[in-house]
Amino acid sequence: MADQGSPGIRSSDRSGFGRTSIEAAALAVGFSTALRRAGVPSSPDRAARLAEALRLVPPHAREPLYWTCRVVLVSSREQVPVFDAVFEAVFAGTLDPADFRGDQNAPPSIGSEPRTRPTAADQRPAIAADQAPPQPPALTPGADGSTDPDAPERESILVTAAAEERLHQMSFADLTPDEIARMRQLVRRIALATPERLSRRTRKTSRSAPGLDLRRTVRAAHRTGGEPVRLVYRRRRTRMRRLILLCDVSGSMEPYTRVFLSLLQGAVAGAEAEAFIFSTGLTRLTRQLAVRDPDQALARAAASTEDWAGGTRLAESIRHFVDAWGRRGLARGAVVVIISDGWALDDPETVGTQMARLRRLAYRIIWVNPRKVALDYQPVVGGMKAALPYVDAFVSGHSYAALAEVAAAIRADRSDPHENTRTR
Repeated sequence: MADQGSPGIRSSDRSGFGRTSIEAAALAVGFSTALRRAGVPSSPDRAARLAEALRLVPPHAREPLYWTCRVVLVSSREQVPVFDAVFEAVFAGTLDPADFRGDQNAPPSIGSEPRTRPTAADQRPAIAADQAPPQPPALTPGADGSTDPDAPERESILVTAAAEERLHQMSFADLTPDEIARMRQLVRRIALATPERLSRRTRKTSRSAPGLDLRRTVRAAHRTGGEPVRLVYRRRRTRMRRLILLCDVSGSMEPYTRVFLSLLQGAVAGAEAEAFIFSTGLTRLTRQLAVRDPDQALARAAASTEDWAGGTRLAESIRHFVDAWGRRGLARGAVVVIISDGWALDDPETVGTQMARLRRLAYRIIWVNPRKVALDYQPVVGGMKAALPYVDAFVSGHSYAALAEVAAAIRADRSDPHENTRTR
């Protein structure tokens, strides 16, 4: 039966796919580039996801390759005809790995051939020269404004990105009020999960378990005259580690505060996390953010503190958390996420002392600093520089796409203590 979604593609057609070894990353970049030039939006993130999918589903035949590429790269039904045309043009014959290795002797890939844009005279009907209004000098698309005919021709590639994908890459500080409202809805749906740990509670299990449950075994022996005919084994249960989020709401973090508070609200509702905010003091917001209405949760959070958008007492806030909640068991074995740019009024040595106390309690400490995304960023601010030696993961989290790195750091297990895994 012919596949309605992939015209001309047969599962028995393995010509070239079983004999050719192509690097998944190169194939993903080449094909996504061809799609983008044909008018289908294809971001670098999608190319990376396609490369990962191709490693899981090797392209030994055209049909699995078609569906793998289509699931990853196509986001609407209107894009399917263009996708089919580009796929047929690229994979109609035997694949040539040279197309994806940049071989100069290989045929040009789709979209890389020279193209010329039709002039205004070709698109409009001819008019008399004396009736034509004066026109400004025409500029070559992609050129620097020079009208020199001997200047080298430059090709202009018009890339159109979907509004959703553009929003994913934008920094929270650059969002408009409408975009912030949309971003808050997206951020609240992020599922945060921590690593598992062994609980003190046990459960009955098969004989393969190493632990013998003496209590259940003796209880079962009462039914057989006191003889332990059947041995009962037990295994310790597993549960998720506690997640604690400390968010800086000082003036320097104000462009990011509302989005990060939505992240806290989603974590409290979905992952049963503990949420705190700090500026000149520390405030626990777990109960306020536990309501279902996100706007009501943020309103209650804003009304719970009086030092919103003030200065940052980083060391004092960490000390308050450790003394009031951390040493009582809240931070023991937990994953602690600190969201702050590190601009603090405290002495750096004091910040280091309090971070060391927190490090002895926590399973992992993750620092989210939206300023880290800057190309010339260096952790030279006193508070940030003093805290880094006690941080397991240092990420930016400045955009929705960057929050994937935050979620991965929260989900990761503790690294080897002899290995430096901090990303500066």
